[in-house]
Amino acid sequence: MIPAKKILLSSLLSASIFALSPALTGLSAAVAAPAVAGLPDFADIVDRTGPGVVNIRTTERVKTGQPQAGADDEEMQEFFRRFFGVPMPRQQQPNTPNTPRPNPNRKGGSAQQEEVPRGVGSGFIISADGYIMTNAHVVEGASDVYVTLTDKREFKAKIIGSDTRTDVALLKIDGTSLPRLVIGDSDKIRAGEWVLAIGSPFGLENTVTAGIISAKARDTGDYLPLIQTDVAVNPGNSGGPLINLKGEVIGINSQIYSRSGGFMGISFAVPIDEALRVSDQLKASGRVTRGRIGVQIGEVTKDVAESLGLAKAQGALVQRIEPGGPAEKGGLEAGDIILKFNGVAIEKPSDLPRMVGGTKPGSRATVNIWRKGSARDIAVTVVEIEADKPAKVEEKKPKQEAAPNSLGLVVSDLSDAQKKELKVDSGVLVESAVGVAAAAGLRAGDVVQRLNDVDIKDSRQFNGLVAKLDPKKRAAVLVRRGDSSQFVPLRPSASGN
Repeated sequence: MIPAKKILLSSLLSASIFALSPALTGLSAAVAAPAVAGLPDFADIVDRTGPGVVNIRTTERVKTGQPQAGADDEEMQEFFRRFFGVPMPRQQQPNTPNTPRPNPNRKGGSAQQEEVPRGVGSGFIISADGYIMTNAHVVEGASDVYVTLTDKREFKAKIIGSDTRTDVALLKIDGTSLPRLVIGDSDKIRAGEWVLAIGSPFGLENTVTAGIISAKARDTGDYLPLIQTDVAVNPGNSGGPLINLKGEVIGINSQIYSRSGGFMGISFAVPIDEALRVSDQLKASGRVTRGRIGVQIGEVTKDVAESLGLAKAQGALVQRIEPGGPAEKGGLEAGDIILKFNGVAIEKPSDLPRMVGGTKPGSRATVNIWRKGSARDIAVTVVEIEADKPAKVEEKKPKQEAAPNSLGLVVSDLSDAQKKELKVDSGVLVESAVGVAAAAGLRAGDVVQRLNDVDIKDSRQFNGLVAKLDPKKRAAVLVRRGDSSQFVPLRPSASGN
């Protein structure tokens, strides 16, 4: 760290050097760099926008006595959220009037439930009558959602709808004349522009951080390019607003790039223009509809473009056609290169699913393709893509005599139908999770595919392998949830709790 006096001296010396004549600096007056006016003052912006930013905490109802996550699992919060989009149960959070304290003396067996803290996040008010925008992963899986304003008023919120593909959720609280934020235009942002974030990192409410826009449209998702910034964003900031110097919301802070679980200088925000389109659909129907044409696409490399006679490497290469899908019915073939969709050029493959997704299902679209040395137009009817939904599993209660293994898991074999529906070839289905497994975020419906380096075939094999684990070492458990798989480190416990 450089002492403050040295920093000041360095600044003065720099100012003196630039004050020298053009002859000494080698620059003419006409091309001299403009003087820097100074850093922006965010205080007035924070005063105006702060009241419209809210803290969001979620809870879930669990059976009395079910173990909760401990402080040692703090890093697992961000670990699981980033890969599975699910905040983890947390312990040692302040109790509030809406969060009952667990009662160890309560009787009634497994039928009794407690409302326990699940996660924290941020959001912002977009209308005076109580509509609030946040991230879908902030509220996913929550039994109840509570919103706290800067004046300490707390409301129980209703989830109007959420969309996991864009990570946008819309909430509603009962209120009037609430302090809403002004919405900006994310299409007009520029790299290098100053921005600030307001949220609740690690539960620290109304925290302000600032930085610049690093990139306007970073491809990190299928359905929208994200705004990349260097604004400090950490777990708990999710769902909070990204604000420009005009005090306008231009994005929703959503993700970070990290190898440690904490901020490493790169964060991402959902562009507000796309978030509004999603929230409008959620408000109208509680769900988002998107189009699809039934193609699997890939990149058009420079070598491929040259060999096929294309002027430059652009478009989306059709690698596979869905049998009986809209593309096949319209006449598209594997090997075609889609150059335009409804007259808009496809510069890179990721452009196509966004354009198709934004097209109203049932409408006719014109697809311009390159095939065998010439371009041609093909008409395709866009159909609706299937809405996000959790994988369905056969509902059945675990056997009463079944006890959790040392990882805290009760598992069962997957039927052929379940394997087909879950799109897995092997593994075991988690029937219940307690102890270390519950603390790490595993839950009923997850599929365990591998333990360390061994593929899991059935529950008998899995439980046998678990029984041989060294309790002094963590085991790497490959867990599949939805379409995502990730290793989760678990340390065996003697009792499974």
